[in-house]
Amino acid sequence: MAFSLVPEELWNEVEPLLPSESPKPKGGRPRVPDRACLTGIVFVLHTGMSWNLVPEELGCGSGVTCWRRLRDWTAAGVWPAVHRKLLDALNRLGEIDWSRAVIDSASVRAVLGGTTPARTPRTEGKTAASAM
Repeated sequence: MAFSLVPEELWNEVEPLLPSESPKPKGGRPRVPDRACLTGIVFVLHTGMSWNLVPEELGCGSGVTCWRRLRDWTAAGVWPAVHRKLLDALNRLGEIDWSRAVIDSASVRAVLGGTTPARTPRTEGKTAASAM
């Protein structure tokens, strides 16, 4: 590739947030490196390609391996931590334009809630006899 999907600066921010490898007492295949899996994940998310079609030339193992790592990292809560860390880094560099930020009330939870509306009375259809 002409450029890296996971540049060194990004990797240095993300690596400390990833869970450590669990021990394999029975051995097994060597684990695909986390950086290679992150490259595969970024590739699929960027291109929209199917996990099964990840090219071997990318060097990230199979697409299924990358998908499993994505699943495991999601379960471990890695992505919100990565998001927060990258937003903090961008904010330190002055790269976030907060004047363009919008808070949508539909996506902000009302902690104390509101009053419950009264029940709407049921409207029954008029019969021919009651219409007279």
